[in-house]
Amino acid sequence: MTALLGALIGRLPIGWLQLIHSKTRLAAAMAGVAFANILVLVQLGIMGSLNNSILISYGLLDADIMISAENANTLTEGDNVARQRMFQALAVPGVQSAMPFYVATADWQRPDGDTTAFTTFGIDPERGDFLSDDLAPFAPRLRLRDSAVIDRGARGIDPETLAAIGPDNPMRFEVSGLTLTAVDTLVGGGGFAGDGYMLVSDQTFHRIFPNRSTGAPDHILIKIAADADPAAVLAALQAQFDGTGLRVRGLEDAALEDQAYQTTERPTGLIFGFGVVIGVLVGIVIVYQILSTDVADHLAEYATFKAMGYGQSMFLGIVLEQAVILGILGFIPGIIVSWLLYEMLGAMTGLPVELTLVTTAAVFAGTIIACLVSGAIATRRLAAADPADLF
Repeated sequence: MTALLGALIGRLPIGWLQLIHSKTRLAAAMAGVAFANILVLVQLGIMGSLNNSILISYGLLDADIMISAENANTLTEGDNVARQRMFQALAVPGVQSAMPFYVATADWQRPDGDTTAFTTFGIDPERGDFLSDDLAPFAPRLRLRDSAVIDRGARGIDPETLAAIGPDNPMRFEVSGLTLTAVDTLVGGGGFAGDGYMLVSDQTFHRIFPNRSTGAPDHILIKIAADADPAAVLAALQAQFDGTGLRVRGLEDAALEDQAYQTTERPTGLIFGFGVVIGVLVGIVIVYQILSTDVADHLAEYATFKAMGYGQSMFLGIVLEQAVILGILGFIPGIIVSWLLYEMLGAMTGLPVELTLVTTAAVFAGTIIACLVSGAIATRRLAAADPADLF
């Protein structure tokens, strides 16, 4: 290792030799950097699962434009939209079709006494074209009274029970005093707003939620004609509903705005974002303490170099060499432990926690930068000191 570093640096790797001189201090420094990495990666992982769960909910739909209430910052929040707005939208040139979309949370009190919260979508079973390619085939099955398609990745439900559900093996369960029949399963997964998804017809939706009005859906989904200009249709719809207290957005824009709102304005996103900042600060402080102590322990050697005419760049190079080595050596156990925690979190919570290459590369780069900053701060004592003062 010493020879390799010497070849890379072009000189004797003094920083590396100082680090391995005290194995205990090196292990402590690696553990500190690894801990900071774990803290940052776990916070980023949970925040990433929040973003992924938001995209999953929108990914179950297939529409070009969504009309929502002005205060509908998320898919499940906000006031309702008058159904008559759908007919006004259909009169706009370039609009091919529209469908009222209902969404609410339905709680299933399971036999074991626990509750599974289903984010429930109510749709017209004749309009499967407004569902994703995976869900569209389920729409005709919702014509049956009180039938439902439930999430096979829902939290709290025995996976084997969910896997056995199918057209030839339906499952009956009770939600809000109404007995439903699960005729099939979809792929969704638990998120922060619910434990899984459930798809029902609009009529079944209003039997589950009798206080909801059929004339007041949560959103209106719109498809644009193939030969129409999407931007022009969107602009026309926005002009049509200007001043009515409605938001007219592309479905993808709605998903991105939902993400931005939940990660920057909701407590959950703010807490995890703050956790990332704390993790970075913890890493900087730990590495600074290690490098500062190392500099103090070798003041006599640095004084000798300074008396021989070596400048600040020499000392900075040695300390930054140590900082980079600590960053690399600490990152390795940090990423391994974080990956194990990701797997554990995904299995225990059902959240879409994923350690991506982009996240890994970003945290690695951040680790090296934080270590370099710590190293630069740790050498400030040597910058203007007289060699005689250092002995």
